[in-house]
Amino acid sequence: MPRFLSLVRIEENTIDMESADPGFEQRMGALFEEITKAGVMLDTAGLRPTAESTRLTWSDGKVSYTDGPFTETKEVIGGYAMMQCKDMAEAIEWGKRFLAVHPPQWKVGLEVREVEEQPEG
Repeated sequence: MPRFLSLVRIEENTIDMESADPGFEQRMGALFEEITKAGVMLDTAGLRPTAESTRLTWSDGKVSYTDGPFTETKEVIGGYAMMQCKDMAEAIEWGKRFLAVHPPQWKVGLEVREVEEQPEG
């Protein structure tokens, strides 16, 4: 069965847990329990702020490093989920449900991509 990586995209400085409604964590917990029991969720996590990260770039045969925060970047990857689904449609359906549990004032995006599996042998 194919695997799908969902990349959670956020505007890092506009979302904080204090602005979440009281039921947000309960709704998210219930969804994660359901998706795990369904055998779909393989791994998931939020990511630390970009202020605590470093970007590495390969250019002209050299590696350069840039420490965060990355003020020129408006949208960042705030978390991920690795899921095993029967097809892209199922992965998108779980993604829609994930987005729907968030507070309506938050702007959250989700990029769903199928993992390119290596042939066995």
